[in-house]
This record gives sequence, C-alpha cells and structure tokens, in this order.
Amino acid sequence: MTLAFEGTVLVPAADPDDGERTARSLMPYLTPTSTIVVVNVIEKAGGSIDKAPMDQRREYAEEIFERTRGVLESTETAVETDVLYGTDVVERVFDEAKDRDVDAVVFNPRKGNRLAELLTGDVARRMVKEASVPVVALPQDES
Repeated sequence: MTLAFEGTVLVPAADPDDGERTARSLMPYLTPTSTIVVVNVIEKAGGSIDKAPMDQRREYAEEIFERTRGVLESTETAVETDVLYGTDVVERVFDEAKDRDVDAVVFNPRKGNRLAELLTGDVARRMVKEASVPVVALPQDES
C-alpha cells in the first residue's frame, strides 16, 4: 500500500525544528493536489499569567512557518499557515481540523524521555487517543 495525501492535511508544529522535521518526513507522501495547513497553537494559561508575551510567541510561530515552508517550497504543494490559541493544544488542533474539514492530522512524534512525556501530558499519545479525524504519525526522517 502506498500512502499519499491528495487532500488537505493539518500539521501541528511546536517549534521550528519540529516543523522542519515534519515537513521533511511528509514530502514523500505529497502530491500536486496536496494542501498542507501548518498550525502553531499558542497555549493560553486560562486565567493565569501566560508563559511569554503574545508578540514574542507570534514571532516564534512565524519562525516555525518560515522553516516549514522552506522545506516544502520545492514541491507543488499548497502551504497555508495559522496561529491558533487555546488552553488545550490537542483539543484546539482537533477543533481546527474539524473547522477546516481536513482529511487528516499529520505529525512527526518528537523523541523524548519517559519522564518528560509524563510531565508534559504526552501530546503525541493524546493526538492518537483523542483523535476526531484520521491521524498519521510519520516515521522519523533518517537524513
């Protein structure tokens, strides 16, 4: 079976390295009809003080988008970007996926130790367990 993304896929990216790594892993599965929507969720504190100033976080999101687009510019794929806001990253990603009627949410699991996963709530595991649209975890790009 050959996997190809011929429609719209949502790609959540947490940082510039994550966006670039996911784009590289995604490239072999793209077609000229693919549309990639890269999103960065700015996690709001929900009544508490936010982790960083909002302007700084939006600039960081733009850096994520720039690095991700840079990898994909050699393809015919349409690339869209969006900054999202929410108190729960996973919920916000799936809300956006439903709103945009995407075919799948595609991500590249970041390597981390078990303690870090326990402390952060293991977003990758939640992405799969709480999926409301198809979810594809891409293999790590070996290059």
